[in-house]
Amino acid sequence: MTEIKKIGTIKLIICDDLKNTAKHGAKIFAEAIRKKSDLVLGLATGGTPVELYKELIRMNKEGALSFRQVNSFNLDEYLGLAGDHPQSYRYFMNKNLFDHIDIEKSNTHVPDGTSENPDISCKQYEESIKEANGIDLQLLGIGSNGHIAFNEPGSSLTSRTRVVDLKENTINDNARFFSNKSEVPKKAVTMGIGTILEAKKIVLIATGANKKDAVSKSLNGKPNPNIPASFLQNHPDCTFIIDNEAS
Repeated sequence: MTEIKKIGTIKLIICDDLKNTAKHGAKIFAEAIRKKSDLVLGLATGGTPVELYKELIRMNKEGALSFRQVNSFNLDEYLGLAGDHPQSYRYFMNKNLFDHIDIEKSNTHVPDGTSENPDISCKQYEESIKEANGIDLQLLGIGSNGHIAFNEPGSSLTSRTRVVDLKENTINDNARFFSNKSEVPKKAVTMGIGTILEAKKIVLIATGANKKDAVSKSLNGKPNPNIPASFLQNHPDCTFIIDNEAS
């Protein structure tokens, strides 16, 4: 059973489990691409989006959806990891989506984690998004501390793409993807909250009991820099898709 409600400006969809959250999310993305074949997507990494990407891959393989004219911009990348590193987000996106659909690789953009001048490459990333006429549909996950992308608690509402220090909480959460915690990078490049909020439509997906507190704090109360996802209350077209455990 799926429950749909409105909390302020945010549409909340509560699904039974991860599989159904992925199906609801993929449906939104597929419908948007069918309406606008050259859609500009904002994409996310992490455990939560993988099932959604599997749904999009299935649609593409079955001939029901094409990414041939789609452009994409990823939210973030670890500073210091090259795109061929198994834990880089470029590697993740290739493995979990791009290598399995008909998207042009040249139309896929991930922040440069090995730039000799990260500040300049961050500004160039912002310019690339503007040149693409902005992001039409942005996918987000949420950290257990309420971060979106790598915008940690305390991030400014007007922040842009930049280099950030990762909080201990985030490093701990991401340690499961590395051989040991000491290998987790301490810095990352991330789109800013201001950048994210300029997307025309936003979909945030959260699953699991460990996200329940962050989701609740994001939806209830006033926007708060200590809960970066709460700034999504300022967006006119934002949907949260969560499972029962996260509700």
